[in-house]
Amino acid sequence: MNIAIIPARIGSKRVKQKNIKIFEGKPLIYYSIKAAKKTKIFDKILVSTDSKKIRDIVLRYGAEVPFLRPKKLSDDYTGTKDVINHSIKWCMKNKIEAKYVCCIYPTAPFINYKNLIKSYKLIKKKKVDFIISASKFQSSVFRSFYLKNGKINKIFSGFDNKRSQELKNTYYDAGQFYWGNKESWTLKDIFSKNSTIFEIPVLEGFDLNTNEDWKNIIKLNKIHGNKAS
Repeated sequence: MNIAIIPARIGSKRVKQKNIKIFEGKPLIYYSIKAAKKTKIFDKILVSTDSKKIRDIVLRYGAEVPFLRPKKLSDDYTGTKDVINHSIKWCMKNKIEAKYVCCIYPTAPFINYKNLIKSYKLIKKKKVDFIISASKFQSSVFRSFYLKNGKINKIFSGFDNKRSQELKNTYYDAGQFYWGNKESWTLKDIFSKNSTIFEIPVLEGFDLNTNEDWKNIIKLNKIHGNKAS
């Protein structure tokens, strides 16, 4: 059995109620539910939320909310893995045996259902702990720096004389999904040495954390040709 779990708490400090913020006429979480349903590979699509308001919204779009998440797992410090494991334990307690579990974030309006299918096939084929949606940095992080008292401080040294093509490709979490089997979620670290990525194009992977991110998502949607609508 394959289960999709969408973590969606109501609290958000920087973008208020971002998981249900209206985008192209629908709450953001709708696009994640829509993609999961369209794959036809999930036996269940669960939303883990602490909010009756979110519950009532997602039920209209075909997801299940069989419980409300406890407050201790709904604060700013609770990690994704803890939330997913809470849902897995609920499934086990209710005799729902999940083999593969996909965490799909609720703020991914450009998520492509075909990528969920392809990454599912990948985790079945490869002996890895997790498949992580990731995008490639367009500029090398090995030449990155930060400012201290207005002055440049290098993060890495020894790369100034390297040509761009000699530097390794580096990636960042695209904020769309993580695939893992039940044992991996329970026992392993998501970003372990035995995890790998499914690459998402830069203009499709976008994590919503700030109001500036929200403005960029609106701009990107125009580039995509209202793909999320």
